[in-house]
Amino acid sequence: MDMNVVNKGKIMIHNMDIEYGDIRFVEIENEFILVKNGEVEAISKSKDSGVGVRILLNGRWGFSSSSKITEKELMNLISESMQIAAYSDINPRAKMITVERFPGVNASYTTKIVKDPFSIPLKEKIDFMLYIDSLLRKNSLIKIDTVVMSFTKKRVIFANSEMSFIDQTFYYTGAGYSVFAMDKGEIQRRSYPAAFGGNYRQAGYEFIEELNLVENVEKTVDQAVALLKARPSPRFKGTLILESNQTALQLHESIGHPLELDRILGYEVSYAGDSFVNLDMFGKFRYGSSLLNVYADATVEGGLGSFMYDDEGIPAQRIKMIERGILMEPLTSRETAAVLNKSSNGAMRASSWNRIPLIRMTNINIEPGNASLDDMISDVKEGVLMETNKSWSIDNKRLNFQFGTEVGWYIKNGKIVEMVKNPIYWGITPEFWNNLIEVGNKETYVLWGIPNCGKGEPGQSMFVGHGVPAIMVKDVEMGNSGS
Repeated sequence: MDMNVVNKGKIMIHNMDIEYGDIRFVEIENEFILVKNGEVEAISKSKDSGVGVRILLNGRWGFSSSSKITEKELMNLISESMQIAAYSDINPRAKMITVERFPGVNASYTTKIVKDPFSIPLKEKIDFMLYIDSLLRKNSLIKIDTVVMSFTKKRVIFANSEMSFIDQTFYYTGAGYSVFAMDKGEIQRRSYPAAFGGNYRQAGYEFIEELNLVENVEKTVDQAVALLKARPSPRFKGTLILESNQTALQLHESIGHPLELDRILGYEVSYAGDSFVNLDMFGKFRYGSSLLNVYADATVEGGLGSFMYDDEGIPAQRIKMIERGILMEPLTSRETAAVLNKSSNGAMRASSWNRIPLIRMTNINIEPGNASLDDMISDVKEGVLMETNKSWSIDNKRLNFQFGTEVGWYIKNGKIVEMVKNPIYWGITPEFWNNLIEVGNKETYVLWGIPNCGKGEPGQSMFVGHGVPAIMVKDVEMGNSGS
């Protein structure tokens, strides 16, 4: 990439008679490896690059992109973006857009890594995965196993009409495995460290080594096999304990998404849905009990949603979304923050060069409390501890939901009595969070990475993070997927 091309484009849009403009050069390198049942089922490597230009002219956006990265092509993209914005101005129904201006900055950022995952020989990665696979299949009841590794390197060079020039390089690393135990027509799954590909971190290959993949094989296999003989999770209304991984998804779906301001304003209705939250709720609506403290933090080291500047040149921030249960602040952009007469809190990101930035979760976290997992269990008269997501469903307003997990542990009078299978729970978002009665301490807290959060039309898949403890919620309807 010729930096002079972006610099010339920056100067050009700075001198134009527009409200705002930005240029994003993006280069993405991916590597994905899948081992299944003793065989290398998939190896994919890809590299993609291009440039996107966004112009705000007369209160309308124009966007154009190309995989060609030349000075001539960049000038064409600027011209096309201007034309698109001008054509939008013809539509009397198109909303007028205003954005706040900020001083330009020059900055650079690179993920802190110890081992570049792309420099580790492919054979070394595959040999390690095959070794794990061989351990997973030692029990004859394990009929299917999958081991996954995934690596992404993303470089974003950003320049805008405010004369900002920001160069950021991100490394995303993840791995995990799942086993499927089968007997007498039944199948049960257990995964480590999480379902759907494991856990992810903004880090190098050293994160793979920190996951303790080999050390957790025996436990994962034993639980999958034990689930075949476990009784279905009972149906009743009682106390629910969610370990950290399931707390992360509950947070993601019922707090993170509904507090994206573009959803609240109705911009995402046609594809991703909107939100039950409205603007009048901020500062006074009780979203949860006084134990619920949620913040967005794009500065967390290792978080999948961390950066130095977002894709509008706004610095990474830590904001209080919910404080002692009260709804405080949504995720915003330059455009949507103007509706609130506030400044953007830096939540705009795009998945690639050919996508326009959207409001996306950064690292949406829950402040840890004081309870250990043993403390929580000892306080339960009757309930279930649920681990590792298996299924989820939530309506377009992020209000009514149902979640299922891979395993449950039935609790009676402060003690775990037995393992139960196919557990599910359901509820209504504010009722659920207002029934929060204990929040786990730092020992229950884990930083999780979600590499595939979907949003937008056309669709975009984004890296987001969640640092969360275990939680305990009273009066939850529970059952099993067969009930």
